Amino acid sequence: MISDRLRDVILTELGIESYALEDETLAAQVPGWDSLAHVRVLFAVEKAFGIRIKTLEAVRLKNVGDLQRLVSKKTQD
Repeated sequence: MISDRLRDVILTELGIESYALEDETLAAQVPGWDSLAHVRVLFAVEKAFGIRIKTLEAVRLKNVGDLQRLVSKKTQD
């Protein structure tokens, strides 16, 4: 399940008021989420949650659920 906080960070960075982000949602399915926006989203997530996402971790992200699990793991440590 995608947290409200992560959903807000993603949608704010993309300039979207609302969108139903689910675990299986792919970046390509979200309006405006292209490769450049992907980098901006990841930076915004890092800043909002006070974490660092390594390049290899970013490459392994397949969907929004993967991003949520990564954020949850890094904020628990």
